[in-house]
Amino acid sequence: MSEAEISFAPKDNAYLLGHEEAEKIFLDAWKNNSLHQAWLISGLKGIGKASFAYKLARFLLWADEERRNDYGLLDVPIDSEVFKQISNGSQPDFKLLERGYLKTEKQKIIKAIKDGNYMSDEELGELKKSSIIAVDDVRVVNEFLAKKSANGKWRVVLIDSADEMNQFSANAILKILEEPPVKTLMLLVSHNPARLLPTIRSRCAKLELKPLQDNVVSSLIRRYRPDVKENEIKKIVAIAGGSIGKALAYIDGQAVEFYDSIYALATSGKNFKTADMLKFCDMAAETEENYELFKELVLKFLSEQAKAQNKIEESSDMFDKATHIFLETEALNLDKKLAVMNIMTGICKIY
Repeated sequence: MSEAEISFAPKDNAYLLGHEEAEKIFLDAWKNNSLHQAWLISGLKGIGKASFAYKLARFLLWADEERRNDYGLLDVPIDSEVFKQISNGSQPDFKLLERGYLKTEKQKIIKAIKDGNYMSDEELGELKKSSIIAVDDVRVVNEFLAKKSANGKWRVVLIDSADEMNQFSANAILKILEEPPVKTLMLLVSHNPARLLPTIRSRCAKLELKPLQDNVVSSLIRRYRPDVKENEIKKIVAIAGGSIGKALAYIDGQAVEFYDSIYALATSGKNFKTADMLKFCDMAAETEENYELFKELVLKFLSEQAKAQNKIEESSDMFDKATHIFLETEALNLDKKLAVMNIMTGICKIY
């Protein structure tokens, strides 16, 4: 696999930037033979937590413990057996715990296998999954841990994400954390660790990954979206909040044009053109994806205005009002276009 062919998917991604400090903490613990058996990897969505967790897993299953001091990085060659096996799901000492496919979707997979038509990652990605990690999924982990390691060394369980466990699956994982098998590493990825059971958090070493620096996000955009122009990269970085995942989603969702439209309407103040307002509201409420993008970007706009000390009190009040409108619209199933219009006209009154 050449560098140009490396996938952005965490299981395939060997290119990780911005988390060198967290890598060093893990590597030093391994070198000193003081590696905790459970690690909670937290931070904003889209900053590389899952890719980071896969990097730890690959290293632990690949590195030679007899040569601890020879390693200065956690990088594993992409042509190594461990890298390939984890990528294609055949590594016997690695288990991924994630939301399972719905029953009807599982039947599609089984049928494809019986027919000899194995599904691609893209096809699998289009199948619907459960909204939670169920306790039955954890039982698969227990079966995995009941077996001996293929080489008598480490075994790794990666939970992506731990936030998606329900009460029953969380308690099942807690039992494993309370008495982890020898040489078993548990990696829990979490976007919001405060939602996890306190007893789960207390049994994990913590690695909180920081938002990526702007120059790192810019570099990663150039790598994964080489056709994006420099002036657009700057705009994307400005609203991505240190998240390369969010930056790429913004590029694919045409967020720059969306944000520019919000800014243009807002700065036109009370002199906005009715036709422009109606056109924007139609676009923002046209699809669920557009509406969700509007929600995220308009709140980001108001937050940025407040940070820039541009009518701080008014911006903060409008942020609270917009949040209330969004919640009320969802709870009462109100007209989304009307919600957009109420928020945008409210913003135009204060700028």
